[in-house]
Amino acid sequence: MTADSFHALHTLPGTRTQFFDLGAAERAGAGPLQRLPYSTRVLVENLLRHEDGRNVHPDHVRALATGDHSASIPFTPERVLLQDASGIPVLADMITLHERALQDGIDPASVSPRRRMDLVVDHAIEVDIAATPEAAATNLDLEYRRHADRYRFLRWAQSRFPTLRVVPPGLGICHQLNLEVLADVVSVGNHNGGSLARFDSVVGTDSHTTMINALSVVGWGVGGIEATAAALSQPILIPVPSVVGVHLTGALRPGVLATDVALTLASMLRAHGVVQRIVEFHGPGLAELTVPDRGTIANMAPEYGATMAYFPADERTLAYLATTGRPDSILTVAQAYLTAQNMLYSPELPIPEYDEVLALDLSGVERTMAGPSRPHQTFAATELAASAPVPKSTDSATMRDGDVVIAAITSCTNTSNPKAMIAAGLLARNAVERGLTRAPWTKTSLTPGSRATADLLHSTGLQKALDELGFHVAGFGCGTCMGNSGPLDSAITGQVREQSLSVAAVLSGNRNFPGRIHPDVALSYLASPPMVVAMAIAGRTSISLADQPITTDRHGKPVYLDEIWPTDEEIAAIIRDNNPRPLDRVEALPLTTTEWHSLPYPIGDSYDWDDEPGMIRRPPFADPAQTRPVVDGDILAARPLLLLADGVTTDHISPVARILPESSAGQWLAEHGVAPEEFGSYSARRLNHDVMVRGGFANPRLENKLTPGKQGPWTRLMPDGDILPVHDAAMVYASRHVPTVVVAGHSYGTGSARDWAAKVTRLLGVRAVIAQSFERIHRTNLVAMGVLPVECPRLSPADLSGDEEIEIVGLATGLGVHTPVLVKVRDACAGERRFDAHARIDTEIESEWIRAGGLIAHLYKCADE
Repeated sequence: MTADSFHALHTLPGTRTQFFDLGAAERAGAGPLQRLPYSTRVLVENLLRHEDGRNVHPDHVRALATGDHSASIPFTPERVLLQDASGIPVLADMITLHERALQDGIDPASVSPRRRMDLVVDHAIEVDIAATPEAAATNLDLEYRRHADRYRFLRWAQSRFPTLRVVPPGLGICHQLNLEVLADVVSVGNHNGGSLARFDSVVGTDSHTTMINALSVVGWGVGGIEATAAALSQPILIPVPSVVGVHLTGALRPGVLATDVALTLASMLRAHGVVQRIVEFHGPGLAELTVPDRGTIANMAPEYGATMAYFPADERTLAYLATTGRPDSILTVAQAYLTAQNMLYSPELPIPEYDEVLALDLSGVERTMAGPSRPHQTFAATELAASAPVPKSTDSATMRDGDVVIAAITSCTNTSNPKAMIAAGLLARNAVERGLTRAPWTKTSLTPGSRATADLLHSTGLQKALDELGFHVAGFGCGTCMGNSGPLDSAITGQVREQSLSVAAVLSGNRNFPGRIHPDVALSYLASPPMVVAMAIAGRTSISLADQPITTDRHGKPVYLDEIWPTDEEIAAIIRDNNPRPLDRVEALPLTTTEWHSLPYPIGDSYDWDDEPGMIRRPPFADPAQTRPVVDGDILAARPLLLLADGVTTDHISPVARILPESSAGQWLAEHGVAPEEFGSYSARRLNHDVMVRGGFANPRLENKLTPGKQGPWTRLMPDGDILPVHDAAMVYASRHVPTVVVAGHSYGTGSARDWAAKVTRLLGVRAVIAQSFERIHRTNLVAMGVLPVECPRLSPADLSGDEEIEIVGLATGLGVHTPVLVKVRDACAGERRFDAHARIDTEIESEWIRAGGLIAHLYKCADE
């Protein structure tokens, strides 16, 4: 600590454990810490603990205490949470940093991970087989065979990095396991020869890392490259956050679930505007929400744009730690620490001073759905038919527009919630008792987020009823929620394509962006697990759930939704009688399987990378060509590679879903001798940059103003006017030494924390993205890849034809935080138009990244010094 520190290191009452006392820091002049939001106080403790006078100093604490939103603070997370899709590239980037350090005579320890890393393999499962008792085992076997190269690499990385723990496939979703097993709320570690208690904190390579905010753990999603920096103990510099308090009152009405609250909040907060802000819940209604309820809500923070959706610790938090089998030592320390820090929430305590306060009466929440293409497009479930297409045919025996071809209980969002899952099981039981079945064209599946969820359904006997409706467990992982919905029946696919039907998916996930769930499914609706079961029975979205039966029973009698919807009393009784026993901590900690341990893997310090068409190729991002600045002065005479409207998501930008034979990536693989049945998905080939760059901006639903009427991976090469795949056009521009930019509307880069959305942008040679506004994670990822985000509110892509040349002036003197720039748009007809803009470089450390050529270049430069 420095001489100006706040002398906050004290001993926890009744123990020999030390802690950085917020109250003592306040008394020593740190500022009014006890009036701060709970989440902000956790950030203050993080600063006090890492204060060194160089990277972290007392002024950072004062900036938080006074709410100085013009300042930035360093944040040093305790842990890094990875999932396989984005985590494997993180590990590969670390390996290549090692290789380059050795090659250049630098100590590789300087680029070795120092923080605990938990990688959960949960994004690889595909629902190839569904609605059979063998589905889970078969899908897991297919997964191991399909991803053998990736898993061999992970086994080797496990042996290479001591701080890395890999949780193998078939055990659960990273967010749910984080909630049930990995997080401690309060952890104890070594400090100067003694023990030190501190708040747990985490960053993760999945935007839904925010689910852990339900357990009062500060954490959020970051890009893979930023996670690399965190693992190397580099502090993450963040602007002092604005915190929006949401005052909760009332209690949920009968038949309403936490899913309905999460969707209601997604709409309410997206409309209000909470991008890059923290949302913190408080008020008497907090006590009405269990930790799994809070998890359902916190998981969806990215859907309303918040950095976090934080729930302060209370008695429910401590009870959850106990019921999930945390050791008594953790429970004792957690209670003592939270009490000593005055961080154990009670409605009687003074309300913190929030930047803004909103209110939600839980009793006003209705049964809710969202869709057909965005999580915040919410409506009362009774209004479903109004959002669905009107069927062109009246023949209910054949498939029609709006029919439900996928019904999936999926995602950690809801499968962590016992009440929601028991409700789904009871609705299935009630339906089976009436002789109901799922619609013949509906593919059904259940992919729980952990074994605990599956055990609960089996122990209550409700899984049997779900099985009878086709909701057999298909595996433990993200599945349909992240687009791995697997194939539809060929007859169904044939009808959809031949008749150009707009068919639907209904899932209990958190995202429903166009093209995400399945390439043949135009409409996607988010709903609670019991509603998913109901919609599988109905088989259509063109139904008024308020006054129309969802089907008829075995006697031909109409069955209405409310007739089979379980009561809250039934749900509560099931949960009470089947109170889940605490997890066996000894069994839970290894979080591994015999199958995983039996996998062969290379031995040695070096990895034998695959050749060109392989799965595990050496990534290029630590090579000299990719660590040079792409912005080294004004950008002149640039051409727009794409002109994109509002709300472009990372699913539009990043390579996602299966690789189709007719795609640029598929053609490249075929030219390199790979059979179409071996193409797999972009997720599986994330370590093949030649495949991935050809999948950039290749979403079949992408609308590029340069190619009106032609959706997908196409653009117009200028000034020639030829229509080419985006990748081909980018290569032509590069060969002509013509700089390129992407121009977009508002909320550019919303959605998942897909680092490849930024990586393909860099590999395509794009110098800058000019948008009216950006979403948080993708903007950071662009900077981390050395691509300049320019915010230009007055330049709408709708005002451009694509014939223009674009210049960004004001960069020659250097890039700093929010450097003002001038965007010039010049064409032969309209002449020159000028727009004031600014570089979206939000912190000093980001300006260092962009000047170095990206985060990896910056890390290497630091290691070399």
